[in-house]
Amino acid sequence: MTKADHAVERGAQRLQKLADKAAARGDGVGEWLAEELTNDAAFLRKLKPSLVKARARGRAPANQEPSAPSSPQLGSRPKSKRKRSGNGPPPVVVVGAALLAGVLLAKVLDWRGRAHPRD
Repeated sequence: MTKADHAVERGAQRLQKLADKAAARGDGVGEWLAEELTNDAAFLRKLKPSLVKARARGRAPANQEPSAPSSPQLGSRPKSKRKRSGNGPPPVVVVGAALLAGVLLAKVLDWRGRAHPRD
């Protein structure tokens, strides 16, 4: 058992002790609380990291029933063919052409502005 397993087990034991104290009270609330704490302790024991790791690898302990399906419930997804909307050029080419046209227009306006100064 690892350190994490020990920590989880200690927490489950503490919950079980609280459940025993609640059951000793003898009233309706104590019995209800004892039942809930006992269920919580049992659930916490299922969360031990070594058990979670074993279940993730498909090696669940024999004394426990599986809580999740062992295989995917859906079939494999079909490969999606990426479609571009329309048959135009790629967006990168359009942006590049717009940038080039803007730079060219700025150069022409600057050149013509120097030809006829306003002073």
